[in-house]
Amino acid sequence: MEFSILYSILRNDFLDCFFLGISKIIGSYGQLFLMLGLLMIFPKKTRKTGIAVIITFFGVLLFGQLLLKHLVNRPRPCQIDTAFVLLVTRPTSASFPSTHSSWAFGTATAVFMRYRKAGIALFIFACLVAFSRMYLFLHFPTDVLFGIIMGVLLGIVSVKLSDVIMKKYI
Repeated sequence: MEFSILYSILRNDFLDCFFLGISKIIGSYGQLFLMLGLLMIFPKKTRKTGIAVIITFFGVLLFGQLLLKHLVNRPRPCQIDTAFVLLVTRPTSASFPSTHSSWAFGTATAVFMRYRKAGIALFIFACLVAFSRMYLFLHFPTDVLFGIIMGVLLGIVSVKLSDVIMKKYI
């Protein structure tokens, strides 16, 4: 069923460039979101949100990249169907969960909880990120769905933790 969803995605040269560009902007380990969090901690007005974004980034790195990917060890679609022509280098890491989706939705959630308009823009970007993982044949839909859920939950928890950190230490 999941392969049928991936195979049914319309692909063309324009979309190839578009989704490949999104993937490159984010970085292989979601560096874009870490950089955003770091930039946000300098102005006092956005410091709490910046801390939340950084906590989210490391939460996804710890729980998604370092823990769940190794525990579940699900092969990627491109590792199963090696005949599918990829636009990126074939990854060797596991598929579940989609940490790119987690980083994008976690960041969007953390920002949305304090800055609605900016958060909405980031949610739109996060949807593009999540879809790009399937478009590029790197993740199954359930990898992406779980990544989205994990990101939103980590974003919420990170906002709460940033409140505690700001009250106690900063």
